[in-house]
Amino acid sequence: MTDSDITLEDSAIAAGDSGAPMEIAQGGVPDESAGIALAGFAYAFWGIMPLYWRRLSSVGPFELTVHRILWCAIFVAIVALGRGRLPHIMAIIRTPRVLATLALTSVLITCNWTIYIYCIATHQLVEASLGYYINPLISIALGVFLFGEHMSRLRLAAVVLAGISVAIKAVELGHFPWIAPALALSFGFYGYFRKLTPVDSLDGLTVETWILLPVTLGLVVFWGLSGTGAFPSPDLTKDGLLMFGGPLTALPLAMFAAGARRMRLSTLGFLQYLSPSITLLLATFGFGEKFTRMDGVAFGIVWLALVIVALEGRFKRA
Repeated sequence: MTDSDITLEDSAIAAGDSGAPMEIAQGGVPDESAGIALAGFAYAFWGIMPLYWRRLSSVGPFELTVHRILWCAIFVAIVALGRGRLPHIMAIIRTPRVLATLALTSVLITCNWTIYIYCIATHQLVEASLGYYINPLISIALGVFLFGEHMSRLRLAAVVLAGISVAIKAVELGHFPWIAPALALSFGFYGYFRKLTPVDSLDGLTVETWILLPVTLGLVVFWGLSGTGAFPSPDLTKDGLLMFGGPLTALPLAMFAAGARRMRLSTLGFLQYLSPSITLLLATFGFGEKFTRMDGVAFGIVWLALVIVALEGRFKRA
């Protein structure tokens, strides 16, 4: 997955407050085709989002992330009012353990977004794509170490292969390739803690962005008054793009959650690779980033690891 707010492990939670079953269409048949369309659009949208953020390349990655959180907080507040979710959100805020967990996830997703936008600004989307391919394997490792889940030999082999791919990148770069592991780990831990927090996906995003609202609003006001910020500016197009980044963060997540309710997790598991695949193609063919022979080896090893995990799941169901 790429620039999103949710992992495959968290998708059942995103589908509803208690992991509701798949929605059934008329006639008693799961409406999976609609689910695939909704979730597929969300993943495809996340895959091409670098095109949007590159329009704001004059804004620093951290400042751009601050604006993204600020305008997202304002947008989801309006949506929460429209959905009648304020009582649910207030109940979350009044629960210290849940609020503390969402405060932590807000920091994790902020780090993830900042690193991702940094990759766009510095033309390192190929490595970012590698990080999101590795993310499911990181989630497997976290499940073993944090949830005490059993790791089969095939899954252990897949995780080891992921480590080998990072080592190959280290040899190519001459230093530790921090971007891919940082993206995978920040998003992996985000998914882990969100898994422990059984709240509606948009409600959780609302609380996460509201927690950061005093900081983000304060920074934007300070930058604006001191004349050092990108907003407000004489360029109304830039201001509009900054503000519209909020809805563009929340709307694909809502579509993803709606799609997840209508489809099997096994299908969703394959769709999650659509986003980094699109981003990888965009980086190499659209932005002209180099895809070296060593990149091919590293990605090939990760893809092999993902195939191993997918085949293991099919063998278990057989």
